[in-house]
Amino acid sequence: MQQYFSHALVLTFTFFITCSFVFFISGAYLWFFKIDEVNARFKHPYLRERRFADLPISIRLTITLDYFLRILFHKSTASFASNANRLLSHVDPINLPMSVRWPIVGMWGSCAVGLIAMLGLWALLIIGSN
Repeated sequence: MQQYFSHALVLTFTFFITCSFVFFISGAYLWFFKIDEVNARFKHPYLRERRFADLPISIRLTITLDYFLRILFHKSTASFASNANRLLSHVDPINLPMSVRWPIVGMWGSCAVGLIAMLGLWALLIIGSN
């Protein structure tokens, strides 16, 4: 059993590190090269009041999370994505070009999958310490 445990530990650690790299690469590409085009295509209601660059980082990340939820759960009306779908109901995520979608999905998707990988890694570390 120890042999399988060490392989599982290496696999979850590698998966966690891969998700971290994807998060940082997608996020950096989004923030440095694509954020203006993404905001122009989505037209988030929060951006009617202030420019994206003038908002605090927490609100910027919330706006991009709304974009992610709209892309991934665009038909949802009764879940955690329903607010994003109401705010961005004017956007059809299927017709958005892939160059707009992939940095958002890469950043937030790797964050979600990396969180699961981190929980698995911690579980394996706690089990292995006994």
